[in-house]
Amino acid sequence: MKILISASNFTPDPIGVGKFTGEMAEWLAAHGHDVRAVVGAPFYPYWKIAKGYSGARYKRERIRGVDVLRCPIYVPSRQNGIRRLLQHATLAITQTPPLLGWALAWKPDLVWTVMPSFAGLPGALLAAKLARAPAVLHVQDWEVDAAFELGLFKASLLKRLLLWLERRLVSAFSAVSTISPRMLEGLQAKAPAPRRFLFPNWVDIGLIRPLAGVSPLRAEFGIAPDAFVTLYSGNLGEKQGVDDLISVARLLASRPGFVMMIGGDGVGRARLTSLAADLSNVRFVPIQPEERFNEFLAIADVHLMPQKSTVADLVMPSKLPAMLASGRPVVAGAVAGTQLANEVAGAGIVVPPGDPQRMAEAIADLMDDPQRRGVLGQEAARRARDHWDKEMVLERFEIELKRLARRGDS
Repeated sequence: MKILISASNFTPDPIGVGKFTGEMAEWLAAHGHDVRAVVGAPFYPYWKIAKGYSGARYKRERIRGVDVLRCPIYVPSRQNGIRRLLQHATLAITQTPPLLGWALAWKPDLVWTVMPSFAGLPGALLAAKLARAPAVLHVQDWEVDAAFELGLFKASLLKRLLLWLERRLVSAFSAVSTISPRMLEGLQAKAPAPRRFLFPNWVDIGLIRPLAGVSPLRAEFGIAPDAFVTLYSGNLGEKQGVDDLISVARLLASRPGFVMMIGGDGVGRARLTSLAADLSNVRFVPIQPEERFNEFLAIADVHLMPQKSTVADLVMPSKLPAMLASGRPVVAGAVAGTQLANEVAGAGIVVPPGDPQRMAEAIADLMDDPQRRGVLGQEAARRARDHWDKEMVLERFEIELKRLARRGDS
């Protein structure tokens, strides 16, 4: 099967949509499919073009069996609504011509794209039409809703216009997938699609698994073997509510041995570093490479997942499966009844989002109850094996793609 991918990011972005798209494409290529991807230069989560790439030129490369064309993209160093619009618009403009060229010359069996970015949807639909192939959309989060909830845009008329356009575009796809059952339920009311299916995030349980004993990275980072470590690893951006982490660390500053590690990067890192300047129990470390990531997750006694209440079921954090697979309990800020709350319940503790006091209390309870931590951690690892295993998720996804490609031939 020939699969043409249109996406904003692609491996080697260490986290986010780029990692998701890259791993999916590489898996499909390894399983005998001919895969091409038209994407932007890597920039996430640092919000600057990665070394060896350019935001002003096209670049073609081969990555683990996938033919990748990098397109010029504007990446603003400082974020606001207008700059984000310009970023997505420039990629849509530079991405569309080669996407259409490949659609006509190569004739893929299927065109797959992901949201975000919303701006790339028209090009993917047109490419599928030219190739006479099914167009498949995957929704990682509802980008328009999240942008307004986070205050990136405010005009109600603009919101109504963008939501109307989103509905028209999403409904035009042959099939739409998304990452959680709750988002799948809401899809039909938001933007009806001919076919809907679940395509969750995943974790490679061969790489990420409970580590016996103390992680060797504790010594490397200067952390005592008996310290109690909470870890946040991921993007330091607007959706994550990461400012709460500093408040939590401040509330627990008097607890002996308590350490909060924040591993990641993003637009909010400088602000967080400033907020934590007077706290000796907070450590900032870079995102760790894949070969060290399991040992990095094993540093934690407890994983933390703050979240803003305004984006409750608009996003499902892609970092959760790896947290669970590491065999450590998770303390998550989530609204009761949301998909995130349901996934964490029984494998950690759910507290109201945006409530550092409640998160600090949950952490203190787990500090004082190692037996409970063990039980929750065991359930977390079991849940990852049963529901989030990479091979299982991608094999089901491949079956859906084959079914859709056959329908396109009929």
